[in-house]
Amino acid sequence: MKNSPRNQLRASLSKNERKKLLVDWNATKVDYPRNICLHHLFEAQVKKTPNAVAVVFEDQQLTYRELNQRSNQLARHLKSLGVKTESFVAICMERSLEMVVAIYGTMKAGAAYVPIDPTYPQERLGFMLQDANAPVLLTQDKLRAELPPLQAKVVCVDSEWPTISREKTTALRSAVTAKNLAYMIYTSGSTGKPKGAMNTHRGICNRLLWMQDAYHLKSDDRVMQKTPFSFDVSVWEFFWPLLAGARLVVARPEGHRDSAYLVEFVNAHQITTMHFVPSMLQAFLRQPGVETCRSLRRVICSGEALPYELQQNFFKLLPFAELHNLYGPTEAAVDVTHWKCQPNGERQIVPIGKPIANTQLYILNPQLQPVPIGEAGELHIGGVGLARGYHNRPELTAEKFIRNPFSTNRRARLYKTGDLARYLPDGNIEYLGRLDHQVKIRGFRIELGEIEAVLSQHPAVQETIVVAREDTPGDKRIVA
Repeated sequence: MKNSPRNQLRASLSKNERKKLLVDWNATKVDYPRNICLHHLFEAQVKKTPNAVAVVFEDQQLTYRELNQRSNQLARHLKSLGVKTESFVAICMERSLEMVVAIYGTMKAGAAYVPIDPTYPQERLGFMLQDANAPVLLTQDKLRAELPPLQAKVVCVDSEWPTISREKTTALRSAVTAKNLAYMIYTSGSTGKPKGAMNTHRGICNRLLWMQDAYHLKSDDRVMQKTPFSFDVSVWEFFWPLLAGARLVVARPEGHRDSAYLVEFVNAHQITTMHFVPSMLQAFLRQPGVETCRSLRRVICSGEALPYELQQNFFKLLPFAELHNLYGPTEAAVDVTHWKCQPNGERQIVPIGKPIANTQLYILNPQLQPVPIGEAGELHIGGVGLARGYHNRPELTAEKFIRNPFSTNRRARLYKTGDLARYLPDGNIEYLGRLDHQVKIRGFRIELGEIEAVLSQHPAVQETIVVAREDTPGDKRIVA
């Protein structure tokens, strides 16, 4: 389909069609503050509601003031260890209050955080830690012995807190600006090596300010944090509630895999807002008692295509809640499109919708020309949300982040997503799948080539092939 002759034949568009595709449907300009950082948004809310509960984990909680003070102390401690603007700070932790403090403290020190999931295999952990070359690694005492050998200074935030807590509770003066990095998240790579996507404060702040404009979190909202922090959805889970005066409620480690626990958790904490990848939403909706989760106001889906039947089942079981379908890659600050699902919609599909604020989307043929409405092409993303590129991968960055041929700004770029999509007549976009060998399993991007590369290293293996199979609907698995 990528080189379809039909695309070639109909690539010549009328002037009006071209204007609609390139200009009208990309008129997304919103004047958000241009030089604001993630932690600034949080600090502004601290001034408004210092005594409100900010974050809850099991039987522990911190107010906005307490979280701010603890993250200030950690930021000062990090600075004493040589951390500065544009430094990477690796964080290898289980879900906890310490994890939240570590993320906020890293940003307040002016550095970018690098989430390292402690459940990853040792070889992958070792590669990511070596590639990031972070001067400091924040972890927990119980995980220290499991870490591979590394050059970084290791700080166990829990057991070393008596030392960290001697630091002043006031904010550091930091030189960090919106152009600096906020975080780097590793995604699967086709060569067998993960690649780190580097995202700026400006990109993620634009994404979060749009999200607040779109969904209007209030002080009585309770947002569940259950996404593994090595997955980019976790970024908005950690930061969106606390720029809006809402409460962040953190699930127990590995709790995101247990549907029964999730139903119980929603009801116990009166959760109003949560995220699911569609495959996990399907498991959640099968759980007995799910219809009792009446506190839910909005459920946000992303990470995989959302089947129409799953949407209909959601509204049947949870008719009091909104369902929103979002789409976006790690390389573009989490999400770039949005669609509010309609329980009685005419379409038998669930679109990914239209671009968010200050974002441009182009569906192009291999010659980088827009394809007509209804025809398939590769989805390209432009705008303020684009990542800076891949860490230590200049060739891959140049290949995937190209000059934007539709912008008068010669520095404007497009990200080639590798996703196949088409425009619907009303300007909404339908996701059609991948152009390459990448698959999505439970929301995680997996390059089948990465698995093939690893298996091929075994001396007894001559050839490998890896495929994704879905023998049971909704249960996609990898077979090698």
